[in-house]
Amino acid sequence: MAQSVNVNFRMDEQLKKNVEEICQRMGMNLTTLLTICCRKVEQERRIPFEITADADPFYSENNIRYLRNKLDALNAGILPLEEHDLIEED
Repeated sequence: MAQSVNVNFRMDEQLKKNVEEICQRMGMNLTTLLTICCRKVEQERRIPFEITADADPFYSENNIRYLRNKLDALNAGILPLEEHDLIEED
């Protein structure tokens, strides 16, 4: 059997308690859960669950629809175009 090592890290106290309770109901402890997770990462060479951030509002359905409508109007030659001063950035 491989030699085991201690791994120390910080997490929110309430989060730890909540996860420990869930683990206990499943018949394991937090160490077992983290070991399982690390084994999956090792085997699959990826994080074994999806991690996402809040969606970029630029890619929202409403904005994509708006941009498609503008593009259609531009291609049809009916989009009113305006000149404006260039915005200088420092």
